[in-house]
Amino acid sequence: MQQQIQAAAASSRALLPGFADPVNDAQATFRAALDAMAHPGRVNEILADTGVPQGLSPAMTAMLLTLADVDTPLWLPESAGADVLAFLRFHCACPIVPSPALARFAAVPAGCKAPALSACHQGDPAYPDLSTTLLIEVESLSAGEAAILSGPGIRSQETLSVQGLPEDFWREWRINHQRFPLGVDVFLTQERRICALPRSTRREN
Repeated sequence: MQQQIQAAAASSRALLPGFADPVNDAQATFRAALDAMAHPGRVNEILADTGVPQGLSPAMTAMLLTLADVDTPLWLPESAGADVLAFLRFHCACPIVPSPALARFAAVPAGCKAPALSACHQGDPAYPDLSTTLLIEVESLSAGEAAILSGPGIRSQETLSVQGLPEDFWREWRINHQRFPLGVDVFLTQERRICALPRSTRREN
């Protein structure tokens, strides 16, 4: 982690800009995230204009600019690039923590290893909303294995085709769902697209 921080400091002179219109872009991104949570498995698009550091997608960048701040500890894999770390430290001022169990948000850029859902903060019985929200960049939100989803926010069933999930993700997801109201919420991102999997969502197949 120390080497990661030192590399981030060295690259801070070449930081990319954040949102072109900080207030409106953050509000639009937040509304897209809320809509995705309200309709699990449905793919939304984020249109906000922002600089995108190498290693992040436009959607994940916009989500982190909107959600992460000085009061929201963030976890990143050790393999996340120094440009990503410097960008988020500058624009979000969020503390970077060494474990997903300590994080309010955990972000997994493309090509990085995601933590097990059980390794993230599960929330507290009195405050289940304090659990970690995990953002994972996937290869596709329109191709790949089809998952049939049900639960709150879904009328009957929703089919989500996704490629590039971590190995054993759906097995872990079943266990995560059983912990409800504790457990982890997940956003899947791909380029400008997002899809939410609240902990209340079940996979049927």
